[in-house]
Formats: sequence, structure tokens, C-alpha cells
Amino acid sequence: MTGFSADWLALREPADHRARNGDLAAALSARFGQTTPLRVTDIGAGTGSNLRATAPLLGREQHWTLVDYDPALLAEARRQLRAWADDASEADDGLRLTKDGRALHVRFREADLARAPEVIGAQTPHLVTAAAFFDLVSADWIPRFADVVAQTGADFFTVLTCDGADDWQPPHPDDAAITAGFHADQARDKGFGPAAGNDATALLAEAFGRLGYQARSAPSPWLLDGTSPADAALIAALAAGTAGAAAESGTVSPNGADAWAQARRGARSCRIGHLDLLATRG
Repeated sequence: MTGFSADWLALREPADHRARNGDLAAALSARFGQTTPLRVTDIGAGTGSNLRATAPLLGREQHWTLVDYDPALLAEARRQLRAWADDASEADDGLRLTKDGRALHVRFREADLARAPEVIGAQTPHLVTAAAFFDLVSADWIPRFADVVAQTGADFFTVLTCDGADDWQPPHPDDAAITAGFHADQARDKGFGPAAGNDATALLAEAFGRLGYQARSAPSPWLLDGTSPADAALIAALAAGTAGAAAESGTVSPNGADAWAQARRGARSCRIGHLDLLATRG
């Protein structure tokens, strides 16, 4: 799975971190805040944003494996994590970082998870995690993934999975048509088979529940204010991306999609719905 630029991931990172559900974050911290050393595998890791948000919730010594299909994003993750840390040094198999009194050993692994989800268990993690990932995978892949996690004995924590509860203000007459076109494009194959899209969190809860996990989900929407320069930039990028996807679906004309995007670049506010999920063993 490719197609996500480092610039886009950087633009969305502040909104991602702000949106995470506090109750589930607290539950994760209660479970692993004193576990040390703690082994974590982060899939679809991109530029390391999920590590930067999750590490403060966890124990004093952490061993992370960042897995992604795109070597360029993994290289950018290495660069950004060095800049983020209080102290950083190269290790034979990755980076050694210190941040706010925590010691982090970070490895980077390029892998095609669609074909070989078993690489998730290579480091026998205590925790498998991901951010903004599971709406891109297929309904068929999710049970395969859950089986791999269960075989390792790990818990599972994912954030920012799309749920389709989006709202742009003020209303626009083409909102429904653009939303339908966007959802049609959202379901296309991203490398794992037809994407689960907005159903992904429910499918994850079902898959882990069958394996004896306790699964909790909670909302984590982006709440974007058009008067904030940072949010306005993200709104403009979302408008262009949403309109482009709707046009690609073939259900909306390119001219119609472009007119909607032009109007939406100046939206007063925008809510993009997501769900977080924590699945723990009994």
C-alpha cells in the first residue's frame, strides 16, 4: 500500500494527536504504563506519528518495531524521531532515543503486510498498534490479522479509523453526492482487497471478540476550525482530496467535484469521524 506523502502525514499529525480518545488512552496507560521493558509493533507506521503520541502512555523502557511498506516513509520516520527525541543515537538495528525520561529502542522494518501479516509477531510484542490504517484494509484481511495478534498473546490498540460520521459547515447542496462518491472510492482496493472503510472498527471488534478479547471502541473525531490557520490548511487539503476521490469514483462529474472543493476550502468547520479501539486479553 503506497500513496501517502510525508507532507500529508505532517499536515494531519496535530489533528490526529488532538483527536485521540482520552478514555481509551487512559485505559492503555493503566494497562502498560508500568510494564518495562515493553515491546510494541506499530503497523502502517508511516513517519512515526503513532509512536510520538503513544510512547508517553507507556513504560520507562520501550522497544518499538515500526513496520511499513514504503521505505521512503520509514526513512522519514527515522529522521523525524531523531528530531523529536531529547537525545538520539544510531544503533546497529535502528535508533536509541530518550524522551521525557523514557528510553526507546526503535527498529524499522519494510514489509508487505497484505501478503505476510505474520511479520507482526516477529518481535513477540506485548502490544500491536496502528493509526489511520484499518479503513484501508479488507474485511477478509482483518480476521487474519487478529489471528496473528492473538497467536503472539499481544493486546491491540488502534486509533483514527474512519467511521463516516463527517460534517462540513455550512451545508452545501452537493454534500450528499460528494459523500456518496467518496465512500464509493473509499471501498476500492488499497492493496489488501476491497477496503473495509467505515466498517473496519466493527469488524475488528468482532474478530477480536471471537478470539476471547475484550474490545472497546470510542470516538476520536477531527474537529477542525476554519479560523485556525493550521486547521484551515488541513480543511483545504481535505476538500481537494475528498473531491478528487469522489470524481475518481465516477459518480460525480469532475466539474461538480471541483466546484464543491472550491466552496469547501473556506469551510467554517469540519468534523471527520473516527473511532479508536482497544482490545485486551482477559
